[in-house]
Amino acid sequence: MSHDSSAGVTAVVVLAAGGGTRMKSKRSKLLHELCGRSMLSYAITAATALEPDHLVVVVGHEREQVAAHVHEIAPYAVQAVQEPQLGTGHAVRIGLEALDEPSGEIVVTYGDVPLLTGETLAGLVAEHRAAANAVTVLTSIVDSPVGYGRIVREHGRVTRVVEEKDATDDERDIREINSGIYVFDAATLREGLAELRTDNSQGELYLTDVIGYANRIGRTVGAHLIDDPWQTQGVNDRVQLAVLSKELNRRILIGWMQAGVTVLDPDSTWVADTVDLAEDVTLLPNTILRGATSVAEGATIGPDVMLTDVEVGAGAHLVKCHATLSVIGDGAEVGPFSYLRPGTRLGAHGKIGAFVETKNAVIGEGAKVPHLTYCGDAEVGDGANIGAGTIFANYDGVTKSRTTVGKSSFIGSNSVLVAPVTIADGAYVAAGSAITDEVGPGELAIARGRQRNIEGWVAKRRPGSKTEAAADEALRAKKGEHQ
Repeated sequence: MSHDSSAGVTAVVVLAAGGGTRMKSKRSKLLHELCGRSMLSYAITAATALEPDHLVVVVGHEREQVAAHVHEIAPYAVQAVQEPQLGTGHAVRIGLEALDEPSGEIVVTYGDVPLLTGETLAGLVAEHRAAANAVTVLTSIVDSPVGYGRIVREHGRVTRVVEEKDATDDERDIREINSGIYVFDAATLREGLAELRTDNSQGELYLTDVIGYANRIGRTVGAHLIDDPWQTQGVNDRVQLAVLSKELNRRILIGWMQAGVTVLDPDSTWVADTVDLAEDVTLLPNTILRGATSVAEGATIGPDVMLTDVEVGAGAHLVKCHATLSVIGDGAEVGPFSYLRPGTRLGAHGKIGAFVETKNAVIGEGAKVPHLTYCGDAEVGDGANIGAGTIFANYDGVTKSRTTVGKSSFIGSNSVLVAPVTIADGAYVAAGSAITDEVGPGELAIARGRQRNIEGWVAKRRPGSKTEAAADEALRAKKGEHQ
């Protein structure tokens, strides 16, 4: 089966069976995340860009975790189980067994090279076709090739790939390295896999030996050399995970800056691959945007902001706050030191201010919750003002209930609204009140003990204290004023 230059390949086999023991984790290495997505998801995205007839993911170590994740992100993929893991050649053999005698082109890639792009894979396939190769390997030149298989060439052609453990001193000096990513003619791959032997220091079946097989039978082996070695770098431990995460984040930020986003300090700004930003957004230092967060035109985020799955409206301003699963309207203000929990919806030009926590709360257009408030399970009408220190007492130890504050109402400082309760439109609650009953439109609710002043209490109860001395001085001054 032949393919023209624009058609997809027959299959992409993603090798995802390795142990990843150096991660020192109960979680599969491939499920660790970079910029908000699993390592494996990047590999599947790149593979899918080739529009293959079949996508095969070879699973093995921690296969229940990996298989469940593959099913979640790529339910169309065929999964093949490699057990035990006997090397890359064995893994590809297992992958091919999941297909019905494929012909055409087979691309082999890895689940732990997260910076590899679909464009690079397309370039690999294009070179393979243009040169009419039987095998084409993706390579790059690196300053320190330690740990990688080396590309051995003769007269420009690739004659073999030698693993580090099996390399001579001269071969170890070669700086062109094997990425582990190939495109094969299916027949060459099938025949080469059948010829593999375990006569190496690891006792494994090396996929790289298929190159030697192709050369022995006179088929052409080529290389697609790329000038971006980051795309061939794998992740084997948490140090490498951090290094590649930083590089991927740098590339994401460059993309957004080129699209019209201001990033004041890229070194302290982290934006997940899943985030969407509009033109003229400004990101200030120590900003972290995760999940399905979207920020509309002209909004300013930061400094010191973390948003997860948050929708931010045009022209909004967020500073020193943490929000999850929330919606922030156009021109709204949040922070500093605000905590928006899931279900928070802040209307246009509204405000959630300093030391305010919200949860499952709808705060209307132009409404303000400026400071020192817990606002949970609440609906606050347009233009309402919630005074400092107000508590929405939503939980009685058994049931969570809602509080409604009507539009343009005013809640005095240090009030407690005991849910379920409704304050109607245009009502007032006096400062220091504990409200348990409905407040009607235009009413003032006062729910507190009456003030009583006991004359001479300090002199009787705190004689000789500095308080008594201050009181005496004030009393004498007051007496003098009246003489």
